[in-house]
Amino acid sequence: MRHHAAVPRFGLGPELIDGRRIVGGDLVRGARVVTIQPIFKSLALVAVGMTLASGPAQAETLAIVGTTVFDATGAAPRTADVLIEDGRISAVGSGLAIPDGAVTIDGRGKALTPGFFDVHTHWTPNGAPYQTPAIATAYVQAGVTTVNDFHQPPESYEPRRRWLSQLASPHVNLTARMSTPGGHGADWADTNTTKWVNTPEGARHEVRRLLPYEPDLIKAFADGWRYGLSADNTSMDLGTLSALVDEAHKNDLKVVTHTVTVARGKIAARAGVDIIVHSLQDGPVDAEVIDLMKASGTAYAPTLAVYEPVKPGQSPPDDLNNPRYVQSKAKFQYALQNVKALHDAGVLVALGTDAGMPGTPHGVATLHEMELLVQAGLTPVEALMAATANSARAMGVLDDRGAIEAGKRADLVLIDGAPWTTISDVRKIERVFIDGKQVVGPGVALPEANSQMTMAPLRAQALIDDFEGEPGRTATGALRVQDTDGGMDRSVLISLVAPEPGGDSALRLAARMSVKEDPHAGVILPLSRGSVQPVDARAFKGLAFALRGDGGPYLVMVRTVGGWWQTEVEAKSEWTIFTVPFSDLAAAPGWRRAQTPWTGGDLLEVQFGGGRAEDETLWLEVDDVRFY
Repeated sequence: MRHHAAVPRFGLGPELIDGRRIVGGDLVRGARVVTIQPIFKSLALVAVGMTLASGPAQAETLAIVGTTVFDATGAAPRTADVLIEDGRISAVGSGLAIPDGAVTIDGRGKALTPGFFDVHTHWTPNGAPYQTPAIATAYVQAGVTTVNDFHQPPESYEPRRRWLSQLASPHVNLTARMSTPGGHGADWADTNTTKWVNTPEGARHEVRRLLPYEPDLIKAFADGWRYGLSADNTSMDLGTLSALVDEAHKNDLKVVTHTVTVARGKIAARAGVDIIVHSLQDGPVDAEVIDLMKASGTAYAPTLAVYEPVKPGQSPPDDLNNPRYVQSKAKFQYALQNVKALHDAGVLVALGTDAGMPGTPHGVATLHEMELLVQAGLTPVEALMAATANSARAMGVLDDRGAIEAGKRADLVLIDGAPWTTISDVRKIERVFIDGKQVVGPGVALPEANSQMTMAPLRAQALIDDFEGEPGRTATGALRVQDTDGGMDRSVLISLVAPEPGGDSALRLAARMSVKEDPHAGVILPLSRGSVQPVDARAFKGLAFALRGDGGPYLVMVRTVGGWWQTEVEAKSEWTIFTVPFSDLAAAPGWRRAQTPWTGGDLLEVQFGGGRAEDETLWLEVDDVRFY
């Protein structure tokens, strides 16, 4: 090792009346309604406030009585009581006997639906909102109780699951990503983030490599069409996609695909994918793709919200003849026509939005997607089915949730309206329940963690990486990540830990720059697993490390929760020990620029790398990275 000198869940108890707990101003016992005076009403609303502290709340019995139930089984909406015990629906019917001590909610004049699904979301730092707790809050406030998140690398699953367990959050399915070299989804990410495959053998191998991370499903970026707006990416062939699906199914994993053309829709269906999670929009669907999707049981989640040419709150362009706008309108019309055609032909329609993408905000986009399905020609009932039981069926969880039936998970939405006749009534949400616990509604306070930007930080340890430990991982146990410019034509980077004279090891980087403006390449050293939980480095003054290379310049970057900070150094062929005080770091330019001031208490990553002119090479070795 190369040494260097140190350089300077519940709130108040419930109000009781005659042994019954009260919620929402009325106490309902059988057919008798007792009106509570306003002073007691306010006490009752405070009484059911949920704070969800460190451990899970104790199970309790809950009754929603006199409500109009849309159960998503195909039955007409009907007036009924719903009894919930231990987080699940125990009974649905009229005049149910309500156990003593049950929390009773008056649902008269309200609609009760299953919690909504969104099978296509991206919890990305570029979305709206962009922080995990705020995203979770947006979904629960919209009545969305189950989502698939397509953004996270497998290395982040364990800490993200811990974080989500501290929040009022929908059930989040963390989705492993697979693409082709040069494919969509691989054009900005390294292979630790998106697996690159282009043979059946490679696809099976990478599915098996994902299993230790326990993904909830797999997304294959199978279609490289770039909507006619830029050069197409590569696409996944039938043999590779079929092997991927087969290996995933052997391991009880669903497969969804980014598929946006009719021809590629046929390949996805032949491969047996479970859900196409985009619109086929380069032309009208034909009988062949319909028959293939029906034969394979492939469902369809058209993500109309992300394709709408003028999204809610936006204005049309000044030039309505702008070629890009004209093309967007034409593709959207195909998207609307195709979801109607597929639905009418008997293909299962689920609900997804691509939320997290521009103009497609989390939570409200899910509700708007139902409105767009109605715009496409589905009835409000059919749109509600897509958002509930159909999505649950497509995801293989209908036995657990997605309908209001005894034995199912009590993920429910109480609505002040009748969305089966007026779909926009889905926006009139009064209460939301997840696992039988009210998370939105009168008297409910979200957990404090929902208002925090990050997980509570870890205490930083001095050594970040000496490249002597477990292969591929830092001294803190985090998986190293390669970072290069994005696009099909990317800078080519090779990084590896290699022995040095005397038995030491160091990280070596070699890169050939791509032909584009400002190419770059580097290696990221996460400070915690998956760069999810920040570290508090306020006990230290800065970074120390040893470098040698082609002369430089090189960028040394530190990512915080608020963005990136950087400085520039030069290093020649002899090892040089550097010390960089935190005060020497400046906010990075462009999209990486830090949006909040430096505190030292929310660090996520350290990166070494740089850029050169197009087609030039860069080499660099780094060792003994630590805080001092």
